[in-house]
Amino acid sequence: MSKELKVGFIGCGGIAASKHLCALRKIKDVELVSFCDLVIERAEQAKEKFGSDHAKTFTDYRKLLEDPRIDVVHICTPNRSHSEITVAALEAGKHVMCEKPMAINSIEARKMLEASKRTGKKLTIGYQNRFRHDSRYLHELCVRGELGEIYFAKAHAIRRRAVPTWGVFLNESEQGGGPLIDIGTHALDLTLWMMNNYQPKYVVGSTFHKLSKIKNAANAWGPWDPEKFTVEDSAFGFIVMENGATIFLESSWALNTLEEGEAMTTLCGTKGGADMRGGLRINGEKLGKLYTTDVMLGGKGVAYYDSKQEDPADLEARMWIDCILNDTEPLVKPEEALVVTEILEAIYKSAKTGTEVRFD
Repeated sequence: MSKELKVGFIGCGGIAASKHLCALRKIKDVELVSFCDLVIERAEQAKEKFGSDHAKTFTDYRKLLEDPRIDVVHICTPNRSHSEITVAALEAGKHVMCEKPMAINSIEARKMLEASKRTGKKLTIGYQNRFRHDSRYLHELCVRGELGEIYFAKAHAIRRRAVPTWGVFLNESEQGGGPLIDIGTHALDLTLWMMNNYQPKYVVGSTFHKLSKIKNAANAWGPWDPEKFTVEDSAFGFIVMENGATIFLESSWALNTLEEGEAMTTLCGTKGGADMRGGLRINGEKLGKLYTTDVMLGGKGVAYYDSKQEDPADLEARMWIDCILNDTEPLVKPEEALVVTEILEAIYKSAKTGTEVRFD
């Protein structure tokens, strides 16, 4: 018999409302019982829209964690507080889903992993792009060895002009960085997952504060204030793994380019390659000829793939709840998310020092 899980939310802003709460309320084994936000009106709004009849609201996450009813906590706060709140929630006996990135740096991320192991409570990170239909299909190809040994890859997170001007996105102290830690993290997570390679050797990185200095700039969400734009506007990393495999990571919120696209990967293996630009494509060689195949995920005429596809956010939430109910591992393991954070941190450090950063 399945148990109904009681879920509490810490941080009731945009990502909570648009992703987590919408997905969780569709799951019959879940009851949303507590909402916490520094702005009490946001917590009240979330309770009104998504909460159960007896849901509570808080402005102090510690008070929420005292509620013995809560089995699971979702953390959707600025990056700087991820580790502190996650560790406290785990030690309070709650399973934790924390939004990406895992933490503001590797030290804080390790505290989260250690707390999960110490308490025996499950921890996962919100890398929802793994749950996309193209990602799942490509990952299965990689698992089956269809691409062979993947020795070169690109992680793409490029926006031409889409700087998030709300909240604390431009605040380095709260977020730890700009597009690299915000959207570059998704692209890197996807790429490492496809390669099944989590052993970095060294990193060289560059960050830029160029277009961020422009006043009244064209931008999808309105012009930014250069005085408040304290994070990079673009960042790039060259990552070499222990086995020699190499990854190029590109990220930007503002860059003079026409080659846009985020949360995508390009893979080059000994048997074939793949990329996500303009849809999923597989390339290789057969019978002495080169080929490129456009993979149609869903729709008419596709006998090998179910056209009734679950939304990635819904699938992420359902698989997370299932892993708690069935005591299995989450798809996004904290050990993997820690490596993503370590690499991002190394790119920032390399950019600051002008030298390569090596891993022990």
